[in-house]
Amino acid sequence: MSGKGAGHLQSVERAMCVLDHIAASPGPVPARDVARSLGLTLPTTYHLLTTLVTGGYLVHLPEEHAYALGHRVDDLARGLYRQIAVPPAVQRVAEVVHQQAQAAAYYAALRDAEMIVAHVAECPKHPRIRPIGIGFHQAPHATAFGKLMLATLAPADREALLDHTGTPRVTPATVTDRALLSRQLRQVHDTGLAVEVDEFQSGLSCMAAPVTDAAGRFVGAVAISMPTTRLRADRWTAERAVRLGAVRATRAVALHPN
Repeated sequence: MSGKGAGHLQSVERAMCVLDHIAASPGPVPARDVARSLGLTLPTTYHLLTTLVTGGYLVHLPEEHAYALGHRVDDLARGLYRQIAVPPAVQRVAEVVHQQAQAAAYYAALRDAEMIVAHVAECPKHPRIRPIGIGFHQAPHATAFGKLMLATLAPADREALLDHTGTPRVTPATVTDRALLSRQLRQVHDTGLAVEVDEFQSGLSCMAAPVTDAAGRFVGAVAISMPTTRLRADRWTAERAVRLGAVRATRAVALHPN
């Protein structure tokens, strides 16, 4: 047991770190590179790698003397997609928003203090932002739906979450200063709308409105992304589509709760 509290297994944490490291690499990774990058001894690294290979989460490539992701990772991804799948009525809302705003539309769901993208409506003319696809949940301080979630939290809870996720600079426009971010989030809370301009990807901006359940609790968001020049030119058309979409999604969630 590590010193992080009861129930925290250091070996499991290390195994997950190994898996995350290899998943983030562009190709197969030698054991020595894993050990060096994660600050582990080579024997410990081999024990962790062998365990993950046995479970099917990694594969060993003898000719390359390296390790890569295994088939079980794909099984986990399919399981995640099943668990976060939204009702057809919510999918239809996203499609309508996509058509009305002439922009990629997203539905993001709240899951354990994370906003995770559960559905995307896009087309070749209005594609989604890469890498924002189903399952995306990173950088809440730099995304419109992430800002919505942060704005619902009590200040102490928000600071604790940001201590964990950090506020890294994704683009030159990303708001990284905590005080400035807090002021931005107060505005989001007061207006019921979150807008980020060039914060996640330069030249692209996003807008999101909250979705609530039958009890009025924040459960998700309807969002769009489009070139910043278009957002500035068609701001009110885009905002109307997003706000109406959030209202319709709220009704759909009330009728089809998980």
